[in-house]
Amino acid sequence: MLQDKPDLVKKYLASIPFDRRLYREDIRGSIAHARMLGARGIITESDADIIIKGLKSIQEEIEQGDFQFRADLEDIHLNIESRLFEKVGDVAGRLHTARSRNDQIASDMRLFLKKETEETIKTLKKLQSSLVELASQNKDVIIPGYTHLQQAQPILLAHHLLAYFEMFQRDIERFRSCLTRTDVSPLGSGALAGTAYAIDPNLVAQELGFSKVATNSLDAVSDRDFVIEYEACAALTAMHLSRLAEEIVLWASDEFRFIRIDEAFASGSSIMPQKRNPDVAELARGKTGRVYGNLVATLTTMKALPLAYNRDMQEDKERLFDTVDTLRSSLQVFAQMIRTVKVDAERTRDAIRKDYILATDLADYLVKKGLPFREAHGVIAKLAGYAIAKEQSFHDLSLNEYRGFSPLFAEDVYAITLESSVASRNTTGATSPEQVELALTRANELIAKIL
Repeated sequence: MLQDKPDLVKKYLASIPFDRRLYREDIRGSIAHARMLGARGIITESDADIIIKGLKSIQEEIEQGDFQFRADLEDIHLNIESRLFEKVGDVAGRLHTARSRNDQIASDMRLFLKKETEETIKTLKKLQSSLVELASQNKDVIIPGYTHLQQAQPILLAHHLLAYFEMFQRDIERFRSCLTRTDVSPLGSGALAGTAYAIDPNLVAQELGFSKVATNSLDAVSDRDFVIEYEACAALTAMHLSRLAEEIVLWASDEFRFIRIDEAFASGSSIMPQKRNPDVAELARGKTGRVYGNLVATLTTMKALPLAYNRDMQEDKERLFDTVDTLRSSLQVFAQMIRTVKVDAERTRDAIRKDYILATDLADYLVKKGLPFREAHGVIAKLAGYAIAKEQSFHDLSLNEYRGFSPLFAEDVYAITLESSVASRNTTGATSPEQVELALTRANELIAKIL
């Protein structure tokens, strides 16, 4: 309790400005705890009923905006407990039997993250759905594929978009895995050593929807791995989102002009009326650093803490809440923005100004004629240098010019096109229309799967 401390200290120690967000989880955990105490005969059933009724009434007050949060009561636990005393009298004092704020906050955090992890997965699926929709609408669009941001080989736009689908699918799988380690009840661990009362932790865990109970009381109250793990998963997701944001920024630029972003997700300039700035994508790219920072900050907080609970751990909440909110808003706005993107198929094709992007296909052509790949590579490197010097495309060269580099060239060399290049790459996971169609089917199946 902070009443007897100076105001400066009260303000410094109080967590109620941010942990008030956990009121649902705190009340839910307290109801389960009271019900268990009554069932085990540690308190009377009638006292348990009174406590539960009071807690439900407090939740109604909070949700209706009638609850007065007090900084001098330090945290969400004491704020609720104090109000419970006002509502039901001394019987409220029985609620804290066989419990500590240490296992209470650990439980609150786990309940919160269980819910938020499931929501994160759902939001990721919505973004995946937007990507699949855009890919399906543009299945025949060919774009230059890049390495080192230099045109490399032609690919289908759908193939490129589905690469991000795969990134987000891995994110979903990581969050699912993280969820299994979050889904552990610490209630019953007490402050650090357990409790001398004949409680039933499994009964509480079952009511709260936890799949298992912590097996070490010290670890249960001092563990924040599940927070760090969520933030690590979020950092990876934010990185993937930032990469997609960078592509959108590039593709929407005048130099690329592959796509047009809906005005709802762009903005103008304060002095240049022609501008159409991809602000949403840029801000998502910028917020990635914020998510990274929260992860590093929590890791740093935890790196040298002795067992069990230490007040340092109060610092985990604001960072976690910020990460949850930042990631959710970024995923939500991207899911909506992607659905509005318009692709300029003519421009994506025109961006392949010369057909030098078919150089690998020409090397493969010579390999199929019997030339070892390394030799074929060298022939085409010289041929490309020749064509570039003449400012001609490969298709502008005469057959005699081709044969000046290798007698293996014949009329069928002119059958090599952007479409044939894409279609020829028909191995699993490649860019051919057939493989992309299979990938779209798989993507839709994954989106449809329940959590």
